[in-house]
Amino acid sequence: MSLYTVCVLLSSVSFLGYGVSYFTGPHMKSEFKRFQLEKLGLLTVVLELLGAFGLMVGFFFYKPLLIISAGGLALLMLLGLIVRLRLKDSLWISLPALFFMVLNGYILWGALQ
Repeated sequence: MSLYTVCVLLSSVSFLGYGVSYFTGPHMKSEFKRFQLEKLGLLTVVLELLGAFGLMVGFFFYKPLLIISAGGLALLMLLGLIVRLRLKDSLWISLPALFFMVLNGYILWGALQ
């Protein structure tokens, strides 16, 4: 299994997990309240879930969907990183957004090659 394949699988499984956790536990909803973005919580989670499915479908069946999904998730994580920096969250707390932004940027770059 190539590194690229592992990256696509890691990202898609992670975003599926984040999406499900929004509906199954209070932590994700409380984070959106802390960000003062409660109204965007559901939209963000739907975009994460669509991105996760898009990565998988795009990787195996339709490359343009992979490109759109990886780019969308990278952008979503960039926005998440900006929100965390504005709230003056520590680097440690902001690291997942940075990691997934870079990871999906790498997936996008690979899909465009």
